[in-house]
Amino acid sequence: MKLPELEEKDITYLEEAIDAMDEVLEPMKSFVLPGGHTTVSFCQIARCVCRRSERVITDLSLNDFVSPIVLAYVNRLSDYLFVLGRKLSKDLNAKEQPWEPRN
Repeated sequence: MKLPELEEKDITYLEEAIDAMDEVLEPMKSFVLPGGHTTVSFCQIARCVCRRSERVITDLSLNDFVSPIVLAYVNRLSDYLFVLGRKLSKDLNAKEQPWEPRN
């Protein structure tokens, strides 16, 4: 199967989408725990899988050539999924649960 090549415009698209969602979100004051709504949880799971893929791709790049754009795209994709989860929390009126460290 022939996959389309990643281009800088693909990364730019993700960054612009992140910026647009960030404009309507409250600034983060602490880490946010996943959850609040099933759809939001799915975004967080997808983000975790994306981060895991990024680690695997990074390890692969130590032994084989990996285009830098692939790593950049996967990194931005995981950020996009995080912000998407926060945006969906807002849209679905799901409460974001801040992480509070134990004393």
